[in-house]
Amino acid sequence: MSPAAPNLSGRTECGNELRTPLRDFLRTETGSAVILLFAAVTALVWANTGPGTCEDFWHTHLSVHLGSGGVSLDLREWVNSGLMSLFFLVVGLEARREFDMGELRERSRVTLPLLAGVSGMIVPVAIYLAVNAGHSSLHGWGVAMSTDTAFALGMLALLGDRLPGGLRIFILTVAVVDDFVALVVIAVAYSGPIRWPALLVALGLFGVILLVRAGGIRRGAVYALLATATWVALLKSGVDPVVVGLAMGLLTYAYPASRSDLERASGLFRLFREQPTPELEREVRLGLASTLSPNERLQRIYHPWTSFVIVPLFALANAGITLSAGQLADAFASPVTLGILLGYVLGKPLGVFGVSWLTSRLSHGRLHPPVGWGATLAGGSIAGVGFTVSLLIGTLAFSGQQLAQAKVGILSAVLCSFALTWVVTRVIGFLPGRSRSRALLGTGEWIIDLAVPVDNDRDHIRGPLDAPVTVVEYGDFECPYCGLAEPVIRELLAGFGDVRYVWRHLPLEDVHPHAQLAAEAAEAAGDQGDYWDMHDLLITHQGDLRATDLIRYAGQLGLDTARFRKALREHTGAPRVAEDVESADLSQVSGTPTFFVNGRRHHGAYDIAGLSAAVRAAKERAALT
Repeated sequence: MSPAAPNLSGRTECGNELRTPLRDFLRTETGSAVILLFAAVTALVWANTGPGTCEDFWHTHLSVHLGSGGVSLDLREWVNSGLMSLFFLVVGLEARREFDMGELRERSRVTLPLLAGVSGMIVPVAIYLAVNAGHSSLHGWGVAMSTDTAFALGMLALLGDRLPGGLRIFILTVAVVDDFVALVVIAVAYSGPIRWPALLVALGLFGVILLVRAGGIRRGAVYALLATATWVALLKSGVDPVVVGLAMGLLTYAYPASRSDLERASGLFRLFREQPTPELEREVRLGLASTLSPNERLQRIYHPWTSFVIVPLFALANAGITLSAGQLADAFASPVTLGILLGYVLGKPLGVFGVSWLTSRLSHGRLHPPVGWGATLAGGSIAGVGFTVSLLIGTLAFSGQQLAQAKVGILSAVLCSFALTWVVTRVIGFLPGRSRSRALLGTGEWIIDLAVPVDNDRDHIRGPLDAPVTVVEYGDFECPYCGLAEPVIRELLAGFGDVRYVWRHLPLEDVHPHAQLAAEAAEAAGDQGDYWDMHDLLITHQGDLRATDLIRYAGQLGLDTARFRKALREHTGAPRVAEDVESADLSQVSGTPTFFVNGRRHHGAYDIAGLSAAVRAAKERAALT
């Protein structure tokens, strides 16, 4: 099979997803931050050039009726309580994915970001309450709580390599905690008078959702109908219904595609290729869909819409305020603006960094951030970016002049938090090399994804055995993307003299019929002390891997061809290949090529830049531990 203009940073033909859901999530949030900023600026311009038209438009009522019942809200309420439910659905989906498959699958790693998230809300609220003590604005304390995920991750992207990748996951977890607590606060403190019959109906419908989930029903239409009914019931009860989105996201399973499901899907496709009937077409679609978890499917559907449409639309509906020198002077003299600004810019870093440091000391280092203390401080200042949920609570807590003052505080906090983060990263950048690495990376251990450690006596290894960095590749000799990765690996080994490279077999027989025999041929050559020369021949002649070709290669290498032929005929290398395949299954590897760097799965592009960056990060961390 020949490669057809592949993209080394995308999905491979051989079934390996090089971009994880988390990386897709971060990339989408990064791009949406720009659109979100543009929408906020547009709202400000609209409010100042046509204040009457702006408010008149968002106060337009839209009604939906079914029989004698229905929902009637103005456009701003449809955005804030309706469309934003989908935003919180995506937040819940990502949180669930991290618990099931990501950094938080080790439950001990949940404790610190949970504490940091809660502390990062309590301290800003305390500052707000202190500033607003004795004023009528005291009830707006909820505005100074929540981190905006899109802006925070967009800010991390703008800072680029100044901060380690592990900080993104830490900030994302803190933001999810923020959002969850903020929704509870909205439901309890900022909802209208509770109408208990409607609330009991909503709780009953949610119970039905739990029963349907427990029954293994996977029809999206069923969940959509029940979630919509729950949303309407909550709206009628007086509780803000956006909580439905987060709850549905947290209920949605995430799991990696298994090799058996992928093999079944490829088998169905072959059947369809031979008999392209409507029945088989439907089976192929269902088979392909079943390889992905419901969590990933829903993220792919809703996340682009929430990032590029819904959240910017929310900013357009809520960020508009009329600005003048007098109004700004009044705002910055008001306790509302100052409480929000100080709460975010000072309270968030104090809350996040302070509780992280205190928890690490009290636990004697057992609980510590996934990055260094300098990066943790930068993360705390980034967490001071509050926008989406802050505006949502602001519209519920305030009106008139106080709402305008709250918006000034929220927008000012975005700018000041970015400036503070930039200062922190600049200071870290001036530190000496080792101190800078320690400040950014810390000394915490990575989660090890490679289930079977490298064995110098068993594995096929290139490079020094005692190298500080080990790169493991699960590969298939007939996979075109493994062929494209091979020169990258050679360049990597030439550029880094202290890297140990390991090849492990994962022949994908359902798509590459000659891969298994080629792997056994490499083992047969290895039995005669010439594994790597055979490996190089096989990977550079991927279209010629029949038995006669393999025997010809053995002759070119000067091997004992009779012994080699017997090994192929008796499949003496099959048990050794099977051991590699079993280790791949244990590490949840389903496609090729898949790389691990010092035991941690590499999810980035396998070009020289991507792998070199992973190796450099692993070297820095190895030097600190």
